[in-house]
Amino acid sequence: MKNLKSFYILSIFLLFSSCIINNPQPEDCVVQTVKIIKITEGTSNDIVFHDNGTDFYYINRGLERGLNLNTLNTKVLNKTVTLHLPKLFLGTSEHIAQLVVENDTIFTEFK
Repeated sequence: MKNLKSFYILSIFLLFSSCIINNPQPEDCVVQTVKIIKITEGTSNDIVFHDNGTDFYYINRGLERGLNLNTLNTKVLNKTVTLHLPKLFLGTSEHIAQLVVENDTIFTEFK
């Protein structure tokens, strides 16, 4: 019984650790093209981009990274953008690793 409990704890730990996005690379991402119709401030200084459907995507702590909502509204709002979204064990994240508008890279985590 003790081994089974240890197995479950290890499984849960591995599942949660697979959801952590750390140093994403282009080959580890899904590339999506979406039209952004709304940009808002999220929790923890995140910047949230809403598409013309029900989906949303975010730049983690974007306001702390020097991005500005007014500037983003000018450059991104009502435009079609290309997003690089990290792949996770259970699917694709809404976390933006790279944001490109008309061949202009607005934000990237790629090194």
